Amino acid sequence: MTDKHLSTQFDAELSEISNRVLEMGGLVESQVAQAVYALTNFSGETASLVLDRELRVNQMEVEIDRDLSAIIARRQPTARDLRLLIAISKTIGNLERIGDEATRIARTVQRLMNSGVSSRLRLPVADIAFGANLATAQLRKVLDAFARLDVNRALEVLKQDDEIDKEFDGLLRKLITYMMEDPRTISSSIDLVFVAKAIERVGDHAKNLSEQIIYIVKGTDVRHHTVEAVEDAVR
Repeated sequence: MTDKHLSTQFDAELSEISNRVLEMGGLVESQVAQAVYALTNFSGETASLVLDRELRVNQMEVEIDRDLSAIIARRQPTARDLRLLIAISKTIGNLERIGDEATRIARTVQRLMNSGVSSRLRLPVADIAFGANLATAQLRKVLDAFARLDVNRALEVLKQDDEIDKEFDGLLRKLITYMMEDPRTISSSIDLVFVAKAIERVGDHAKNLSEQIIYIVKGTDVRHHTVEAVEDAVR
């Protein structure tokens, strides 16, 4: 078997793995969107769909991780290819945890509905949906950056991470105000605090994914760096 044939086969394996990561990312993105829909519409049926998909997301993580280990053992890749495989392993871990956050939101919806909370109860659900849309947009953008290995798009995700953090802080203050003004909302507001935190974590994982993309392309670990330092690394 020639070196060229080996290289072509290896490239095909990398491409196939990358496509499966994007498939997993799409599944997780839809989980988050459905979880938010379930919350804003008090839809138990949609919440159940999110929980059903958790098994598939977990299965995909295990399968991709297993195949990554097999590729490393067989091919013994070096330099950029090894960085790609390591980064993919971390990427699927982040995607699986995003799925966990969507599942957490869906379970909260079920708990709220089972406790008899009315969708008419005055709660800032629309604000939560707005923050969730920001986080989902970040996830969609970083998946696009992964597909293209576009470091500039990944950098955009890093720069916009503060928007989600500010939204969470504002929502937390609003929920505290609701609890102070109407004690009937205390239990539900506490549940929504955890939902808001789950959404913030989706944004954090999108940020982590963008850092992995920069690592793949540039070979530089930019975790825990300032945005300015990352910009210098990307140039």
